[in-house]
Amino acid sequence: MVAGESGLGKSTLVNSLFLTDLYKDRKLLNAEERITQTVEITKHTVDIEEKGVKLKLTIVDTPGFGDAVNNTECWKSVADYIDQQFEQYFRDESGLNRKNIQDNRVHCCLYFISPFGHGLRPLDVEFMKALHEKVNIVPILAKADTLTPSEVKKKKIKIREEIEQYGIKIYQFPDCDSDEDEEFKQQDTELKESIPFAVIGSNTVVEAKGKRVRGRLYPWGIVEVENSAHCDFVKLRNMLVRTHMQDLKDVTRETHYENYRAQCIQSMTRMVVKERNRNKLTRESGTDFPIPVVPGVGDETEKLIREKDEEVRHADHEPDSHHPHDDHEHHESEHNSEHTQHSEPPPGPETHSDHMADEAL
Repeated sequence: MVAGESGLGKSTLVNSLFLTDLYKDRKLLNAEERITQTVEITKHTVDIEEKGVKLKLTIVDTPGFGDAVNNTECWKSVADYIDQQFEQYFRDESGLNRKNIQDNRVHCCLYFISPFGHGLRPLDVEFMKALHEKVNIVPILAKADTLTPSEVKKKKIKIREEIEQYGIKIYQFPDCDSDEDEEFKQQDTELKESIPFAVIGSNTVVEAKGKRVRGRLYPWGIVEVENSAHCDFVKLRNMLVRTHMQDLKDVTRETHYENYRAQCIQSMTRMVVKERNRNKLTRESGTDFPIPVVPGVGDETEKLIREKDEEVRHADHEPDSHHPHDDHEHHESEHNSEHTQHSEPPPGPETHSDHMADEAL
């Protein structure tokens, strides 16, 4: 996933990373349209093959992020999208057919930071703090060719200090094993010191020193995208698709997804306990809870539902519910019994045998 305000070169960097043109049909909005634009989520799929190994990569872009006048909670649609992918994976994992689950979880978020400020902006801090528990965030210092080498170094130090100051949890590179060779340890140290990666993107192929390379042509010279002396593009690409791709997936599975899964299970458990307590209370009190108001239902329909509910509950609470016809027969039987009692002869004097029977009883 790539995120950051418009104009920082997100699309250009993606095209440079994967040697493709994913945005050739994109329409650029004018200033008035960007004011009312909401944050969108767009997906592109790229097939990468290197040394016989095929990789299917899904790139998620967030056009419209940070472009509005009021950017309050503009990160929410991005967070919702990440949660939706977790939810879909959780459903598939809990289903019967778990062999062919398609993993659409977001394993990495490249967050672009403007090179024109004095460090992190409030929106940068808010976005990263809102998502650092959900996804691996890799900060990117955009348009590094607008800065001198000394300015790049100072900005990197400033941004790293602010990330630590605000308690933002970015992706942490795993530590080297003690038995690794010195060259590998040196590369690992350089990679950690490169945060945030100062990158340059270009869709243009230019000729530099007799070679055709992706770069940017200036009056004073050429900035080469894949020249490590000019930017951190090569380090970022190697980290994403070679050295740390599996670790990004592992951290997503073992940390971010497990946190989401634990929250889902806790929520389901609370719902079950609440329903059991509700049923227990219903049985002990002998009363039913009224039917809740259903949103979107008209007044007449709601009235009928409540009347039917009252009628059913009233009928359930009566000891013996019977038909009106039964009442009519009951009154007739009582009336006949009264006539029978009046027609019986008055009891005679008590006999000796009757007295003996009473004593036996």
